[in-house]
Amino acid sequence: MSATRTTPARLTWHQAAVPGTDGTVPARVYRPAAPRRWLVWAHGGSWRTGSAAAWHGPVADLALAADAVVVSLDYRLAPAHRHPAALLDVLAAVDWARARTPLPVAVGGDSAGATLAATAALVARDRGVRLAAQVLAYPPIDPACRAASYRREPAAFPTPAVLRAAWADHRGPGGWPGRLYSTPLEAADLRGAPPAAIAVGDADPVADDTRAHADRLRRDGVAVRLAELPGLGHGAFLTSPLFRRRLAAAYTELEDPR
Repeated sequence: MSATRTTPARLTWHQAAVPGTDGTVPARVYRPAAPRRWLVWAHGGSWRTGSAAAWHGPVADLALAADAVVVSLDYRLAPAHRHPAALLDVLAAVDWARARTPLPVAVGGDSAGATLAATAALVARDRGVRLAAQVLAYPPIDPACRAASYRREPAAFPTPAVLRAAWADHRGPGGWPGRLYSTPLEAADLRGAPPAAIAVGDADPVADDTRAHADRLRRDGVAVRLAELPGLGHGAFLTSPLFRRRLAAAYTELEDPR
């Protein structure tokens, strides 16, 4: 573990090594002055790119907005490490966080990381682990990319072809053991999953996937706070402070309803 470093606005962070199933998982741990909760975060990048370092600013901003200790993971990336490697890294970080705090622990992520978080929440449910929330920024859900929003703006990122290729690199040929879901669509139902804070821009090609997942959660009795932001596309967690504030608000309102 490295020395503690300070970022602006009452936040410190340090590098950590999370014990995983195959070695350790590097992570950056962001701590506001008076945290009220913990959040394990998986970055986006189509399962193939991205890092905790590249996501540093937005994740630090989220930690402050949500009054949360955020554990930002450098999970294993495809295609060198296919599913369920990244999912197992997220689950290991959830266990690591739960062992270190009496505060509520949630799991979250943006884009591909949100898909990992949504599936980790379901595996945790299956294992009898109670999480406080799942915090999802525009998760892709359908590997076939069939929703109408993928076709509204053909040049918008991610295109269906790009995302289908990313899914294939991540999932590989399949055959993973047990209920280690690569998408929530593989779960028979979502009952008993942790409450969900979800945010998506209405110009995002994955918007319909995200809305459909929110609807399915609700049908299965899971509390959902869905924030839809006009005019924002994919990647808004990285580019829009408003998006991060709305996601943080949905997250904290799940735990502190007014």
